[in-house]
Amino acid sequence: MTDPTSPLSPTAAQDEYAMRLALDQALNARLVGEVPVGAVITHMVDGVPQVLATGYNRPITTNDPTAHAEVVALRHAADLLGNYRLPGCTLYVTLEPCAMCAMALMHARFARVVFAAPDPKTGAAGSVVDLFAEPRLNHHTHVEGGLLADAAGSLLRDFFAERRAALRAEREAAADAARLPVPEVIESHFGPMD
Repeated sequence: MTDPTSPLSPTAAQDEYAMRLALDQALNARLVGEVPVGAVITHMVDGVPQVLATGYNRPITTNDPTAHAEVVALRHAADLLGNYRLPGCTLYVTLEPCAMCAMALMHARFARVVFAAPDPKTGAAGSVVDLFAEPRLNHHTHVEGGLLADAAGSLLRDFFAERRAALRAEREAAADAARLPVPEVIESHFGPMD
């Protein structure tokens, strides 16, 4: 577990900067029609956190149910470092990790996870379950939530509101197309026949 007061720990400004980069990644996901979740992985170089890898949600565009933002960034980081273990790394993600991502991060031995918005449906960092706090697991990752939560939450709410509106419009258009045309009533302008 990383000590957030250690001189090697990122400052609040550095944390915010990294989360803003994760929000940019979430916008990339939104642009390709994916749920807007973005992730950034940093590691310390000479006492300064450096961006190692980024990722955004891609399960729909890649037909890969594991292509969550965290896993995409994790794969890039592991490849760049040439190691499946990433101790000393921090993950910044715009939405609380799910159980799959939480376990991947713990297997990779992440020191720290910082997330923005909580996920009341699948969050595995305290919203639904807290895998990071499970004492029976052999690795424990320091977790912090709520950094830029409003910005991340707004991005998600807007995305789903737009998606619901588009689906409603499609249903209405399909309903309109399915309606049978009403025959025209032709009025006679002729008077009685003489």
